[in-house]
Amino acid sequence: MQSGNINKEQILSVLNTIPDPEIPVVSIVELGMVKDVLIQNNDIRVQIMPTYTACPATRQIQSDIEKKLKENNISAKVEIVYSPAWTTDRISPQALEKLNAYGIAPPQNRISLIELQSGEYKITCPRCGSTDTVLVSPYGSTPCKALMKCHSCKETFDYFKCHL
Repeated sequence: MQSGNINKEQILSVLNTIPDPEIPVVSIVELGMVKDVLIQNNDIRVQIMPTYTACPATRQIQSDIEKKLKENNISAKVEIVYSPAWTTDRISPQALEKLNAYGIAPPQNRISLIELQSGEYKITCPRCGSTDTVLVSPYGSTPCKALMKCHSCKETFDYFKCHL
């Protein structure tokens, strides 16, 4: 592909092959991290939104995008955009299913961390489907996840926290 005759959909298709470094089962497009692809004349800009302001994977994602586009003969500038902030509402339905199948409970019912800590909201276990679960720690294997435990299957699992 040459930058001069490429469209937004083609670039998004390339970007959809880039996995999230912390959750490799979903792409950065499926997570809703690609805010926009702007093409004006031969100038291409890819705007990405980190899942957290201090997300440790942001620079890696930026580098992965630059590398993948270069492999496809696409010259583009990658911009990190913080406003508006990324929210879990941007995650595609397919990515929600992939997260669950991978063993990470996807964001549920727009439950905030405060509501989750109250114990009145139950997260469905991705392993056995039980809602007999409890929050172990508001901090999981990455900043965007919380650690949960299922009383039914006795397993711990990550919950992708809602970001509203």
